[in-house]
Amino acid sequence: MKKISVFSIALISLLFLTSCEAIETIFKAGMWWGIILVIAVIVIILLLFSRGKNS
Repeated sequence: MKKISVFSIALISLLFLTSCEAIETIFKAGMWWGIILVIAVIVIILLLFSRGKNS
């Protein structure tokens, strides 16, 4: 089984998605990753502060 290359994925997305839909999909994925990373950073900071107060 051949590995799917980035070029073939790009080609398939160009054929099946209009440019607006492709950009919308990319930004939705980016938005969710951003939200997850911000929440993770806030949780880590809160954990560090809570451990610092217990010492």
